[in-house]
Amino acid sequence: MDKKTFTKISYGVYIIGTRDNQRLCGCTANSSMQITSEPASIAISINHNNYTNKCIKDCGEFSINILSTESNPLLIGTFGFKSSKDTDKFSGFEYEIKDGLPVLKDICGYILCKVVQSVETQTHTIFIGEVKDAQTLNENIPMTYSYYHNVIKGTSPKNAPTYIEA
Repeated sequence: MDKKTFTKISYGVYIIGTRDNQRLCGCTANSSMQITSEPASIAISINHNNYTNKCIKDCGEFSINILSTESNPLLIGTFGFKSSKDTDKFSGFEYEIKDGLPVLKDICGYILCKVVQSVETQTHTIFIGEVKDAQTLNENIPMTYSYYHNVIKGTSPKNAPTYIEA
């Protein structure tokens, strides 16, 4: 099987935000999709090994921060290659709290969701969220996974659904 074929599927690049009991948590994700428009619902996929997975399960809510081609690439590295368990990933980046969830400023839009269902796979949890709010912040072009790999020359962390061992 040629797993590189999966990189031909169109993906975005997102920072998923949530909280544990005391602080903000989050991770980089490329798996987010609209399920329905009425009622508005979104699905995301988070690896079981990510601390953010546990936090979303405990909190029951998440934010999707939609990165643009103008967003600081350090966001991807910070949220994708470190753990919220031992790192304050939001430190050093501008953000605000919207309805209890973290929303970064260096994005083109955000979506706030309440978990209404989850599905366990072998390695990931698919969280289905009812959209509580969504806002476009600017007209910047949303970052695609292809842009991240081909223009920024980024790599995928081991917990990413698209990770391919070299």
